[in-house]
Amino acid sequence: MDKKCVDDFRLKFGKQELVPIMIGGMGVDISSADLALEVARLGGVGHISDAMVPTVTDRRFKTKFTRDKFQLYKANFMNSDKSVVQFNLDQLAEATKLHVGNTMQAKRGDGMVFINCMEKLTMNAAKDTLRVRLASALDAGIDGITLSAGLHLGSFALIEDHPRFRDAKLGIIVSSLRALQLFLRKNARLNRAPDFIVVEGPLAGGHLGFGLDDWQQYDLATITAEVLAWIKEQHLDIPVIPAGGIFTGTEATGFLNNGAAAVQVATRFTVTQEGGLPARVVQEYFKASEADVEVNGVSPTGYPMRMLKSSPAIGDGIRPNCEAYGYLLDGNGNCAYIQAYNREVAANPEVKKIKVMDKTCLCTQMHDFNCWTCGHYVYRLKDTSHRLDDGSYQVLSAEHVFKDYQFSRDGQVTLPARVESAN
Repeated sequence: MDKKCVDDFRLKFGKQELVPIMIGGMGVDISSADLALEVARLGGVGHISDAMVPTVTDRRFKTKFTRDKFQLYKANFMNSDKSVVQFNLDQLAEATKLHVGNTMQAKRGDGMVFINCMEKLTMNAAKDTLRVRLASALDAGIDGITLSAGLHLGSFALIEDHPRFRDAKLGIIVSSLRALQLFLRKNARLNRAPDFIVVEGPLAGGHLGFGLDDWQQYDLATITAEVLAWIKEQHLDIPVIPAGGIFTGTEATGFLNNGAAAVQVATRFTVTQEGGLPARVVQEYFKASEADVEVNGVSPTGYPMRMLKSSPAIGDGIRPNCEAYGYLLDGNGNCAYIQAYNREVAANPEVKKIKVMDKTCLCTQMHDFNCWTCGHYVYRLKDTSHRLDDGSYQVLSAEHVFKDYQFSRDGQVTLPARVESAN
């Protein structure tokens, strides 16, 4: 009997059937519009991210949202109290609609484009800013929203009156059955179940839904099996999509054979031409060894993060720039990095350029592509491409990686046709 591959399965949303490959929503703009559109063209589900969306539109459309915000609050730059720094909600809506609307207008093919929305982007007004981000994405025609980086117990309620609340595909990322149960219980009154559930395991990239000291005790297969069993027990019909550490089509097929509706993958798409990483960073990902990867606590969100140890963000004691960014400010204008920075400044009054090792200014570092978050298996990327004569690795196309997941068997990874020089 022939062994199955990913293409033997389909992700079903009602009558719509898709290739069961979803690309994770990597911010800031690593899961770019170009990447999401290519995946949709190929019949899968692409993601864009709404992380720091005003800065993304500044890059894509030459808007001046970040500059204007800094100009408004620059008198507060030297002040440790950032409570006065607020986002203009109308501009936030405009930026979101620009990013989403232009992406959706360019969409071709039978796939879908979703947007990843992080609850931990508290933006000094968590509920108001999240409501605007969600509603504006729906206004602009996004196919679906994936709620991430938080329990999102109140997020559905923020948009329950939106005319597309029951039309768009709305899903949640969880890392445990308990988190899913809390979400469903909290939203039961809305009579609106999620359209899909992404189960993210401990080998994923970026922020993790596990403890810094215990993530090694968990595995994706076990958590996914628990969720699938409970979904069946409750007689619910919700697609379950495992994510985190699924590196080959054969691994993906294993999850599909065991009841998953699709898989979410990301790391292998960081080194594609359509992805948003600068070329210099793409090569750092290719060169990485297993020893180069760590899970640390430098994120001000309080979540552990997986990244390359060589990330320039680690230890970089730059002054907080909340007046321009400020995406992680809580409702009182506080951020864990501000506290860490001020502590080091006070302890080292004669040092011009301090180091802050325990936290990083995530907004600035993500904006500058200096926080190199990655999945656990980033060190296997070199085995998916060719090393060229100049020592660099050949950058891949999203179509090549997508189709390798879709059609590969027996644990194999198909290499691309070799080119003479790096792209």
